[in-house]
Amino acid sequence: MSSEITSPAAGLPAVSVIGLGQMGSALAGAFLTAGHRTTVWNRTQAKADALVRRGAARADSVAAAIEASELVVVCVLDHVAVRELLDPEAGLLVGHTLVNMTSGSPEQARENAAWAARHGFAYLDGGIMTTPPGVGHPASMILCSGSPAAFAEHRGTLAALGDPVGLGEDAGLASLYDTGLLGLMWSVFAGWLHATALVGADGVPARAFTPLAIRWLTTVGGFMDTYAPQIDAGRCPGDDATVDVQLAAVNHLLEASRDRGIDTRLPELHRELMAKTIAAGHGQDSYARVIEQFRGA
Repeated sequence: MSSEITSPAAGLPAVSVIGLGQMGSALAGAFLTAGHRTTVWNRTQAKADALVRRGAARADSVAAAIEASELVVVCVLDHVAVRELLDPEAGLLVGHTLVNMTSGSPEQARENAAWAARHGFAYLDGGIMTTPPGVGHPASMILCSGSPAAFAEHRGTLAALGDPVGLGEDAGLASLYDTGLLGLMWSVFAGWLHATALVGADGVPARAFTPLAIRWLTTVGGFMDTYAPQIDAGRCPGDDATVDVQLAAVNHLLEASRDRGIDTRLPELHRELMAKTIAAGHGQDSYARVIEQFRGA
């Protein structure tokens, strides 16, 4: 995070940030860098020192932070902490927009949206699809769900954090997408690590293999675009590669892994899912049909 002093730009909306852990500090720093007058509060006040040196205003209470800005961003440990901090000050939030960037479940986000509606203030739930160093990069997705009017009004301010992606009125969708996308990330990491261990067993360095892996992911993304409408339509024609053909390829992966002493649990999972799909009579369908195994059907 930059340490240089940032002066607020005329005409830009003010923002308050409540919670200055690693992510909260990154959010406040990005608002400062973009030129927003930024007020910060944290239970441990020393965590605000670096931001104050850059030009942030230090609030001495949660109430003072709310009163300082129409847009209030909260990023704390969990949703219990959100409500502990903000329940006593809910009356002050009337006429403000609360953007909750705290990680949690879709159900918690929907409960918070209902709580905000009861108290008469606008609510957005957020999902930050990057680590703190990526906050402020224009390619970083900032998922937002909840009040469409609030998102439209504050989208320009939230763009200081990355690329704001509006998901609609259901406040739970940002958390739901966040959870699903993290699952996708871990699955990709696991596949890459297994593949890197496999080729590494024959002396291929990770740095030599990884550029091809990244290039391959672009092709895989094209397959996902093809399969998504099949899933929505419930029809999965095997026009490209059928499940039974892909099962044979997984068996090759298993053999190569065993021969090199590489852990086989991941390809064994793939084989199990495909085998169950074939047993259900869908061997000639595309790989998209495997979704039924995840649905529990």
